[in-house]
Amino acid sequence: MLSEKVKLAIAPIAWTNDDMPDLGSENTFEQCVSEMALAGFTGTEVGNKYPKDTAVLKKALELRGLNVASAWFSAFLTTKPFEETKTEFIKHRDFLHAMGAKVIVVSEQGHSVQGQIDTPVFDKKPVFTDEEWKNLADGLNKLGEIAKEKDMKIVYHHHMGTGVQTEEEVDKLMSMTDENLVYLLYDSGHLKFSGEDTISVLKKYINRIKHVHLKDTRPEVVEKVKNEKWSFLKAVREGAFTVPGDGCIDFEPIFKILDENNYEGWFVVEAEQDPAKANPLEYAIKARKYIKEKAGI
Repeated sequence: MLSEKVKLAIAPIAWTNDDMPDLGSENTFEQCVSEMALAGFTGTEVGNKYPKDTAVLKKALELRGLNVASAWFSAFLTTKPFEETKTEFIKHRDFLHAMGAKVIVVSEQGHSVQGQIDTPVFDKKPVFTDEEWKNLADGLNKLGEIAKEKDMKIVYHHHMGTGVQTEEEVDKLMSMTDENLVYLLYDSGHLKFSGEDTISVLKKYINRIKHVHLKDTRPEVVEKVKNEKWSFLKAVREGAFTVPGDGCIDFEPIFKILDENNYEGWFVVEAEQDPAKANPLEYAIKARKYIKEKAGI
């Protein structure tokens, strides 16, 4: 049963958005983690408002029965010398290791348009050259080795507005990297947003998926993103993403496949929205109820 193998976390991005600090600027770290616990979650990813001191962060989380599931790391393997990414990655790895996390979320941000407020996310999505693909794959294998030194794994986050967004690009990355060093973060919302088959990717890489982001989408907003050439950030502001159970994705087959293949690890509800429009506690509770109903967790 999933309930015996899976732990439930929620990301702070529903309370405060690191890429657009005005979204949720009024929400404090303490409110964020308190409401996570109140909604019934036992884990969190890490946002910019979180204390950097591991002792301070541990105490705050322990008071609320929370653990760190992981945290995002931006790699620049296609655009900068490997050593620059390596230096930052080691700091990030050591922080997460101190916090007890087992996986490190990595996303390639070389040429990424996800943080550009005026760049159309579909029309201007980056496409890597052969050399960039090689640098990315080689670099990720090396990061995987560095993670392994602390008995940790890197999980690659395919993401809208980046060079690894589509199923075809995920396929290419998986084929070019070592299956014992580079694992996959499965994000239902980003696949759906991109127009991919969420079940196909899940089945294909079930044995390499070591971290799961549960995210839903609102198809009517995604259509506007395409037709009106919105950026990723504008899409977020306008509500392209929502929590499981509030959008168009049927999560029952997703939960079933993960269960049948003995997935172990975290499910992280991660649905960036404008907290002024989507009250974070209300939506956290909505997601928690849906997961209980559909996954029995």
